[in-house]
Amino acid sequence: MALPSPAIAAPPCVRPGCAVPFTHGLLFRIDARGKPSSYVYGTLHSNDPRVARITAEVEAALVASRRMAPEIVMYQNEQEEFFAAAQFDDARRLADYFDVETLSRIRVMLGANAPPAAEFDRLKPWAVLLMLAQPERAGSTGTLDEVLIEAARRRRLTIIGLEMPEEQTAALDAIPVASQVALVRWTLDRRESLASDNEAAIDAWLARDLALLAAQARAPGRDDPAMAAHFAELTRCLVEGRSVLMAHRLFLPLREGRVFVAVGALHLYGAKGLLALIREQGYSVRRIY
Repeated sequence: MALPSPAIAAPPCVRPGCAVPFTHGLLFRIDARGKPSSYVYGTLHSNDPRVARITAEVEAALVASRRMAPEIVMYQNEQEEFFAAAQFDDARRLADYFDVETLSRIRVMLGANAPPAAEFDRLKPWAVLLMLAQPERAGSTGTLDEVLIEAARRRRLTIIGLEMPEEQTAALDAIPVASQVALVRWTLDRRESLASDNEAAIDAWLARDLALLAAQARAPGRDDPAMAAHFAELTRCLVEGRSVLMAHRLFLPLREGRVFVAVGALHLYGAKGLLALIREQGYSVRRIY
């Protein structure tokens, strides 16, 4: 289950009147005196043909690299463990948080993707949220992240995940349950507009407009004040906290250079984003695409 990047609220500028850094661009070069260059690429977790392709600029960055650092790399056994962690291991059940009618709506919306009844009943609300927010696959090809990992393997790059599966689970578990439940209900109510929301995210990504992606992500809290606090929690747990972890994991690899980093584009945006955290470590960050 991939994390729903387009639906995540992004952080605003931290000081009134300050200029928000890193509002445009997808590919950035990371440099420090005497060190080989590294690269950071903002992806979209989509297999849409317009997204899941490698451009000439990205190809050149991969060729110049010796290691690739995606958000996470899950092998089959780890995927199974992640799905197990998405289910309650105690007496709690999904029915403790949703009434019968809402549970029925969830099943209908998931359709063929709904797990068997015994597993469905034990799902945590955040697992339902991920499944509901996952855009329909546009074909049998992999997502952009998967395409990049496969390209890195063909080039025999060493692959170093920036996040372990249990750390991703911990970030999801950290979202307050009340927020998880509210976000599931909000997503259910927006069933008819999810496809158009995904299309808008693709358009913003293709325009390399991180600020527009962030504005789209903030829109739910702005349009529905009752949801603002819940989206703020989602941002804190899934964007800000994970960006800090990614920057920490990159500290030593960036010192050696020739690293190709591929993370969701919203992790790049703004004063609390990964690029700002890397720049705070003393590197120059230059947009090249």
